[in-house]
Amino acid sequence: MLRVRCLRGGSRGAEAAHLIGAMLGRSLSGWVPRAFQSTSSAAAAQQHAAEEEAVAEPLQQECPVCSYNEWDPLEEVIVGRAENAQVPPFTVEVKANTYEKYWPFYQKHGGQSFPPDHLKKAVSEIEEMCNILRHEGVVVRRPEPLDWSTEYTTPDFTSSGMYAAMPRDILLIVGNEIIEAPMAWRARFFEYRAYRPLIKEYFRRGAKWTTAPKPTMADELYDQDYPIRTVEDRHKLAAQGKFVTTEHEPCFDAADFIRAGRDLFVQRSQVTNYSGIEWMRRHLAPDYKVHIISFKDPNPMHIDATFNIIGPGLVLSNPDRPCLQVDMFKKAGWTVVKPPTPLIPDDHPLWMSSKWLSMNVLMLDEKRVMVDANETTIQKMFESLGIQTIKVNIRHANSLGGGFHCWTSDVRRRGTLQSYFH
Repeated sequence: MLRVRCLRGGSRGAEAAHLIGAMLGRSLSGWVPRAFQSTSSAAAAQQHAAEEEAVAEPLQQECPVCSYNEWDPLEEVIVGRAENAQVPPFTVEVKANTYEKYWPFYQKHGGQSFPPDHLKKAVSEIEEMCNILRHEGVVVRRPEPLDWSTEYTTPDFTSSGMYAAMPRDILLIVGNEIIEAPMAWRARFFEYRAYRPLIKEYFRRGAKWTTAPKPTMADELYDQDYPIRTVEDRHKLAAQGKFVTTEHEPCFDAADFIRAGRDLFVQRSQVTNYSGIEWMRRHLAPDYKVHIISFKDPNPMHIDATFNIIGPGLVLSNPDRPCLQVDMFKKAGWTVVKPPTPLIPDDHPLWMSSKWLSMNVLMLDEKRVMVDANETTIQKMFESLGIQTIKVNIRHANSLGGGFHCWTSDVRRRGTLQSYFH
């Protein structure tokens, strides 16, 4: 059975797809029986038709996956899980992405569970976040709860897993396409398994599904002697364009990309190399443009706590990590807002992130934002911009490495493909 799904271009594209599908379906309906009558027995033809019917679905006008930017009205979202989360083994790529004061924690707990009491609170916070999203009219989907403690071995390395807490890191939604990122940490090699049931469902219902080339994560992908003892070392290396990942093979985390319609912005980071960026650029051309931007950041990893686009021509830019290409956004007429200093206390553990998760917010639409209930100063900033704040406390969930944007991947937003950057 022929199935035609929505094309890029919004509702008109969907209507066109429906019309084309109907026309092609009529033209092919007579051909299939004739072909089988001339080459197979009637019984074989019936068996084949039954098999086709089992995998095909009725024609539908709407694609279950459609998201072009970070702010159109949110209709469906994947929210990660903290259950069974494991501290990653303390390998060179993990060391390069964590601050020195937490290295003893990784040396002690690597390959084991995060502290159980803390994890229990994080699970509870995310459950409440899901309840609030549902109350706001958003469909919430979750990855599978898996056992991440299992050790695995490939021809190139041995590791155990980490979690399925941050769908933003592994899934990039571009229009009606789900792009599964290859990742760069060995502890995250098999993280995609938690999302496969969901992705297969979306695929069966019409979404495009692309898996980027999986890196071998052999030793050659990492600078084994990467010097990162001090913040000064990190600043110097970042300024020189040196990172723990090499160009041995493409790698990227989806969270190093941020979307604004036909334009996507990406940073070269500790987990995203130029080869990975080039793969994305070629894959998305010519409908989308991928722009590389950079920041004064001693430890770049994931763009959304540094440069978070929250509306058409409106972006939060971290004042501690200024964008080196900010003038091109101002020339394009964008408003660049510097969020206030985070209020999270110094003694709160942030094993895998920085205090700037305060700006890692999730837009429910242009006028509603999900923001940390403890960060009163950024709440006032949003209110001054005419944006209503949906306050949720995920302070313990922050410790696992992400804010609201990280903990989610927006599957469907109500909107069309447009250009916002000229």
